[in-house]
Amino acid sequence: MKLRKNNKGFTLVEIMIVVAIIGLLAAIAVPNFVQARQTARTNSCINNLRLLDAAKEQLALETNMADGAAVAAGALLDPYLKGGFANTRCPATGTSAAYTPNAIGTSPACANFNATTHAATI
Repeated sequence: MKLRKNNKGFTLVEIMIVVAIIGLLAAIAVPNFVQARQTARTNSCINNLRLLDAAKEQLALETNMADGAAVAAGALLDPYLKGGFANTRCPATGTSAAYTPNAIGTSPACANFNATTHAATI
């Protein structure tokens, strides 16, 4: 009677090598993912600020507002922003309260726009 060797399956060493390779790939991919997510948040906030500035300038043109005229967040800007001012949310906090439109002629600001939440400047 001949003994047959069972060649089905993987050895422990083969499985450990696969796990090590997966771990190495994860160690490379995770920091890049975090950086990509941060860049996307920054770009989203910059775009929101650009849209707020455009809405503010359009409001000033249509209502003949002078430079330095105060613009309140909300009802005045709602017709010029898709979904209104309340739907313009900062990606860092998820609220519109982070944005301040500022006066005509000055750029809008984000309260969370700093080195920890958003890396770039406008």
